[in-house]
Amino acid sequence: MYNLLTLKLSAQIKLIATKEQTDLLKQTLEQANALCNAISEIAWQQQIFKQFDLHKLLYKNLRDQSGLAAQVVVRCISKVADAYKLDKKTMRVFDPHGAISFDNRILTYRINKKFVTIWTINGRERINYVCGEHQDKLLEFRQGESDLAYHDGEFFLFPTIDIEPSPTEDVKTFIGVDLGIKQIAADSTGESFSGEEVEKVRQKYHNLRRDLQKRGSKNSARRLKKIAKQESRFRKDKNHCIANKLVKKAKDTKQGIGLEDLKHIRARTTVRKADRARHSGWAFSQLQAFILYKALRAGVKTEIVNAGNSSRQCSVEGCGHIAKTNRKSQALFVCGKCGHSENADLNAAKVIAQRALNLYQRPQSIGRSRSASKLLPAPVTGTASSAL
Repeated sequence: MYNLLTLKLSAQIKLIATKEQTDLLKQTLEQANALCNAISEIAWQQQIFKQFDLHKLLYKNLRDQSGLAAQVVVRCISKVADAYKLDKKTMRVFDPHGAISFDNRILTYRINKKFVTIWTINGRERINYVCGEHQDKLLEFRQGESDLAYHDGEFFLFPTIDIEPSPTEDVKTFIGVDLGIKQIAADSTGESFSGEEVEKVRQKYHNLRRDLQKRGSKNSARRLKKIAKQESRFRKDKNHCIANKLVKKAKDTKQGIGLEDLKHIRARTTVRKADRARHSGWAFSQLQAFILYKALRAGVKTEIVNAGNSSRQCSVEGCGHIAKTNRKSQALFVCGKCGHSENADLNAAKVIAQRALNLYQRPQSIGRSRSASKLLPAPVTGTASSAL
């Protein structure tokens, strides 16, 4: 879990394994997950779910009989216990190629030479890896375990990264960020991040999916998976760019960032039928997560505020009039009380900025909105994508 003392992230590196090494890694995962299923069956039968109790009951026999390294057995017991933390109503079953955690006793990084040595059922294997420049820098802060994940015929490692956030200073103003349909985001300084390019790409992939689904061939199914990854990478890149710009602006101007609480956003927002696909097709929570963790690393304060009626409230100080009729159109806000008129997204962003400042200045004893650190996602593990 994220906290204000240590920021936990997850890097992603791709293993360049030979065919023989790939087979060994697959067999290692298969045996480890088979052990997880055996542990899960015993845990379910005896209704013992805590890691300490399972370890005490099973470790010695499993270590002697499984043929797996001691630390792999320990990680398998931990994986089962963690799974039952989520749900004790049904017996947990694990995929043969599900991710398994490796610690420093069975996985060693050689960052300068870009390879790892990792335990397999046939002993240690030296395997080269590749990663981006940003991921390479993060590896310097690697701590603890790494998840070995198999995805689309390739292996990835997801090491846990511990980074101490930069110290923050008191701020007197906030940049409010309003998330929307026509504009992905608009901030209270007047800058907006247009959704037009995004909509063109969304339409392109939508048409591709429709055509491929009509064909129904195996090749079409493979192509569908490929374009899903392409679209996901496009969204992630856009969200990274927006988050970087917002955090840099706040850092340079010594301001905080006010964000709207996205909890139940889809249920509490009304979207015209023509815009529903655009509204549901963008990863707003991903964008917010990027802003939050980048702000923590940069030492920029953030506040999460209730955004209810922010699109209907006048941003003029001393007015604050709220009325449905204030929102004249998707783009225009006109206050029915003071006559203030401006772009609706800009007005909403200013309201969010003021609410963030009010929340920041409120005494701790009165209570605050949901903690920004709690809204950060868990480190990405077991998939071929990363939240970085």
